[in-house]
Amino acid sequence: MTIRVSPLTEADIPGVVSAIQQAFADDPYNNWVFNKSTFNSQRNATSLAIRCRWGMRNGIFLVAKEDGSDEVLGVACWLKPQRPGQPPSWYDWVESWRLWFNQVGMNIYYGRGGLNVKRYYIWKEAQAKAQSSVWADSRGYYFLNIMVVRPKAQNKGIGRLMMKAVTDRADAEAMNCYLESSRDAPNMQIYGRFGFKFANELECNDDGVAIKLYAMVREPNAGPQTN
Repeated sequence: MTIRVSPLTEADIPGVVSAIQQAFADDPYNNWVFNKSTFNSQRNATSLAIRCRWGMRNGIFLVAKEDGSDEVLGVACWLKPQRPGQPPSWYDWVESWRLWFNQVGMNIYYGRGGLNVKRYYIWKEAQAKAQSSVWADSRGYYFLNIMVVRPKAQNKGIGRLMMKAVTDRADAEAMNCYLESSRDAPNMQIYGRFGFKFANELECNDDGVAIKLYAMVREPNAGPQTN
């Protein structure tokens, strides 16, 4: 099996959405922030598609496929480094409003689709605190927002290829990378193989119903880490 990693295109979006939904069907964060009894998979698919189109223009959104096939086997969604506190450019400002309007339109059409808005903002606050304590590099971090490989394609080196597509770039630029994992085991051990080291916990607590996420940082040219 020869795998190619390439930038996400419009034609890839249905396969990307399907892969992400499959991977996060029983994810601890998703189970906490969504009410399963009212979860709307179509609304979620629309939200992911909106984010994919934003990422095509503003991030580093990658797909992995087997040569000769259009089936999406893996997805990696990276955000580019941004300097903390730096005013957005006009382009960034327009893009943020474009994303916001698309999301508002989606919410008008579908409603919240089971999203617990209170818990969403609890997570955003915990994330902001963790990043402010961990992000010491004023140049910003390459942020691995999502990394999934379909179960049938796992243990074939696909995750490594999608990881190296950006960590090699970060190494060449002497930049740090960052991610947040919703599971400690086995995720932290897996990410440790790529040089990521545990940095901080994000505790999201809604009146005693809580989850933890795990912030990890990779320094330039880092070797395997034990987490």
